[in-house]
Formats: sequence, structure tokens, C-alpha cells
Amino acid sequence: MRYGLKTKLSLAIALVVLLTVALISLLANIFIGNQFKGYITNQQQKSTQEIVNRISQQYDTQSKKWDVDFLHTIGMYALYDGYIVKVYDLEQQVIWDAETSDMKLCTEVMNDISHRMMMEYPEMNGQFTTKEFSAMQETEKVGTVQISSFGPFFLSKDDFQFLDSLNKILISIGLLSLLISIIVGFLLAKRLSQPIMETVRLTKQISNGDYGVKIEEKTSTKEVQELIESINHLSGTLESQEKLRRQLTTDVAHELRTPLTTAQTHLEAIMEGVWEPTMERLQSCYDEMSRICELVSDLESLAKVESDNFKLDKTWISPLELSQKVLENFETELKNKHQKTSVTGSASEIFADKARISQVLINLISNAVKYSPDGSEMQVTISETQNTVVFSIKDNGIGIPENEIPFIFERFYRADKSRNRLMGGSGIGLAIVKSIVTAHGGKVEVESRLNEGSCFIVTLPKLNEIDLPSKNNY
Repeated sequence: MRYGLKTKLSLAIALVVLLTVALISLLANIFIGNQFKGYITNQQQKSTQEIVNRISQQYDTQSKKWDVDFLHTIGMYALYDGYIVKVYDLEQQVIWDAETSDMKLCTEVMNDISHRMMMEYPEMNGQFTTKEFSAMQETEKVGTVQISSFGPFFLSKDDFQFLDSLNKILISIGLLSLLISIIVGFLLAKRLSQPIMETVRLTKQISNGDYGVKIEEKTSTKEVQELIESINHLSGTLESQEKLRRQLTTDVAHELRTPLTTAQTHLEAIMEGVWEPTMERLQSCYDEMSRICELVSDLESLAKVESDNFKLDKTWISPLELSQKVLENFETELKNKHQKTSVTGSASEIFADKARISQVLINLISNAVKYSPDGSEMQVTISETQNTVVFSIKDNGIGIPENEIPFIFERFYRADKSRNRLMGGSGIGLAIVKSIVTAHGGKVEVESRLNEGSCFIVTLPKLNEIDLPSKNNY
């Protein structure tokens, strides 16, 4: 059987309180019991000494006689308290004896005390014992007093009633504490479970595709608040991903529709005899097909990089030499646009996939060339830290609007759709860059101002610990 969080929390809190109260009650009972035993033992010793002192005062030193009537009174009061008294004179002659005075009452008192103590303290194995005390008046001995009592201690009915009352009070406190703990536990569990149940409800809505919902409720519980914030962030992320997925479908359809429609229109005109199949028109159809092939090729590259089976063919490469070699591939484009370029800085070798890092640099430099005006300048800078190598590609081209920067690494995302399409971009080059850099354990960042230029910064680790190759092996 499954129970709700509220029920479990309530029961857990009640159980903890119950165990705590039970433990406190048990320890208090044991401690108070031991203290009470010590107190009773001490009081019985004082009572015995008081009986002896009072009996000693009943001897008249002038007449050398005992006041037997007062001895009887003292002895009977002591008997009711559980003490059996016998008084001897100096010649060891019995002056007064409780058993002789009232044997039946003595037997009843002894049996009552013995039964009561054996029922409550069976482990004590107590019994009546007799102790002798000297009856003194100042420094003179006037007789002997024998007092029999249950040892090592005994409790009266009033003492047992006190202990019973104490136990009832402890039990009552325990039950009251349990009741209060159940009420407090229920309220606390309700307060804790309410935002969690709201989170459960929200996650069910998210699982059904409703990504726009948010948990507005706040809580003072740190962990629950973090859970709420995480779910809200998840909801926002899924909503964003859903929009990107839909946008991706739209963009792919649009990217394919434009060249296909153009090629189809041209071919239909040629087939129907409207146009002559000139080289220029056939070249136009070929160019559109080439755009489709380029787009498919880019999609295949991105899918391969993001695949779970994607593996990097790592070797030791020089960042400076690789950058210079990649830049040489753009010599014609740079000359046509009269752009100036430079590669500066140096860095240690890194253990990476040469072909993939070349692809990263090609994509970034290609964008810098395309989106920079004629006569502009582009700079590639190489630097390093203790554990990383940094590639910095800076241009003074059209730049990127600040609100567009977080999205430029998404597939088919264009900060300036019209200009990008005219220049032939597929819109997934930066997505490929990010995937390759991430696969190497690095990161790619961008700094840009609209109409002032952009700077793409690629940071790669020199060597991942899981690789651990030796340069001698290459």
C-alpha cells in the first residue's frame, strides 16, 4: 500500500515525538525512581533515629523508671509506619514489645509491607531485619532499642500512590505530546507537501505537452524552493526547445522549398518551350541543386557530430600552424574583398581531432569573411593558459544584435535572415561549431556589437585526462 507524502511525514513526526517522549519518560522514571529510593532510605534512617531519641526521652533518670504508657504510644505510631519496636532496660529486661502488645497487628503490618514490596520490587528479595540502638540521655546509656523494618527499604501506601501519580502524569504528558505532534506534523506535512503536489501536477502537464505552465507558489523550505525553480526552469527550457523544434521544421521546409521551387520553375519553362535550355539557365538550376546538396551535407555533418557514436580522431596538432593553413584556403575570397588578415600569438600543442578543429576554424573564418565589408580587417589570435588553448577570431563586420546572441548556435537560426540567405548560408554552421567544440570538452563564446563586429572565442583543453597519450606515439 502506498501512502501520500503528507501521511508519511505526519506519521514520521509523530513516531519521532512518541519515541522521544517514551525515552524521556523511561529515563525520567528510572532517574526519579533511583532518587526516590535514596530519599526513602535516608528518611527511614532519620525516622529510626527519631524513634530511638523519642524512646530515650521516656526514661526518668531521677526515679530510674520508664514511662511505659508513652512507650506504648510511640511504639504503636511506629508500628503503623512499618517499624516494630522492642525496648530493653540496662539489665536486658523487656520494657515494652510491639509484638507482645499487639501480635495480630504486627503480623498484618509485616505481611502487608512484605506483599506490597514483593509485588512492586520482586528483584529486591527484601525481608524484615532487626537493628539495635542504644537509648541515650546526654552521654548516659539508659537502655536498648530494637527496631525491625523491611530492608533495604520499604515504601508506604502514600509512597506508592505518589509514584503511581507520577507515572500517570508522565503518561499523560506523553499522550498530550503525541497528540500535539500529530497536529503539528499534519500542518507541517501539509505545508511541505502542498508545493510538492503542485510540482507533481505541473510535471504531469509538462508531460502532456503544456510547457507554458509555471509554479507561482513560494516556500521557505530551501530544497522545495530549489525544486520549484528547477521545474520552472525545465518548463521554460522545454518550451524553448519545442519552439526551436517547430522553427527547425519550418526552416528546413523553407530552405528546401526555395531552391526546389526555383529549379522546378526553370525546368517547367524549358520543358514547355517557354525558355530555351541555355547554359545560363541550366547553370541556375545546377546552382539551386548545389544549395540543396550543401544543406543536406551540413545536416549530415551536424547529425554525425551530435551522434552518440561520434568518435574523435585525436592527434597532437599545432594551433598556430593549423590556423595559418586554414586561413590560406580563403586567400581568393580575401583578395576579392580586399580584406586584411593576420594570425598572431602562439600556444603549445593540443591533443585534438585535426579535421574537426579545422572545420570549426573554417566555419568561423568563413562567417567573418562573408559578413564583413570590403576593405575590412580580420584577426586570428592564438593564446593559452596552463590547461587550455584559446582561438580568437575577430572581425569588424555587421555584428550581431545583443538579444540575438543567446540563439546564434541553434540550428537554422539567423540574426539577419535576408542577408544570410543572399550570401548562401545554411544557418547550421555555428551549431556544428558548438557541437565539435563541446565534443572536445571545450566551449565557444561570442562577443559582438551591431555594426561594429564580432569576436568568436573557442577554448579547448590541451589534453583530457581520459586520453593520456604520449607525444612519442605520434
